[in-house]
Amino acid sequence: MNRSMKVSGSILLGIVAVAFIGPLLSPHDYLQTNFDNLLQSPAIGGAHIFGTDDLGRDLFVRSMLGVQITILVAIVASVVSLLIGVTYGAIAGYLGGRVDAVMMRFVDTLYALPFIFFVILLMVAFERNFLLIFVAIGAINWLDMARIVRGQTLSLREREFVEAARLTGVSTARIVFRHIAPNLFGVVIVYVTLTIPQAILVESFLSFLGLGIQEPQTSLGALVDAGVNQMEGASWMLLIPAALLAVILLCFNFFGDAMRDAFDARDKK
Repeated sequence: MNRSMKVSGSILLGIVAVAFIGPLLSPHDYLQTNFDNLLQSPAIGGAHIFGTDDLGRDLFVRSMLGVQITILVAIVASVVSLLIGVTYGAIAGYLGGRVDAVMMRFVDTLYALPFIFFVILLMVAFERNFLLIFVAIGAINWLDMARIVRGQTLSLREREFVEAARLTGVSTARIVFRHIAPNLFGVVIVYVTLTIPQAILVESFLSFLGLGIQEPQTSLGALVDAGVNQMEGASWMLLIPAALLAVILLCFNFFGDAMRDAFDARDKK
């Protein structure tokens, strides 16, 4: 484990720990309003270390709730894309031939669609709930995963252990899920760590547009949106959630790059 992975991983763990433990220790609730403390500036050692918003709510508690929901949406969306992408790509790569061609042309067709507008239409047409956001963001990310897995499967299907399994009469489904999929673990894990920032950005963008997480819940994107409206008189409402979002994105990117380098170095040995 290199230094970049250790530092970024430690920062992420620290942020997640504070996000889940901090609100439990705080005397304030994320719904609690106090019209006597509207737009109170941050004060270390004070009652509101991150200040308050335009409704007098504690910004620390709401920021930590935003981190919780942002991380949750990103991880679940990545798991959705992982399940769909690995299954689809492994089947296409192993079967090959016309089946592979048809399946990958379908992926190419989906690539041509403006998915962000598709997601926005889903948000407008149906209720804006967690499940729909998970499905919508996962539906964007699985295409890249399928292509990467398909390329790896094309090389794995020619390996000796796959040939041996095929000659002994092992079914196609068993070969794909018991012999090929486990050997994709390294590539898939690295790619997942790199797709989590993408999912976070999509969720934040939707929330910034008012199409993502809805009140009284919040996310970092929704907090940034609220902060933009108060940036002249209460800049902390924008700077604090934006800084948290930037640090989380950077840490995931550094962690993913470090993991990729570690697996590349292992493969060269």
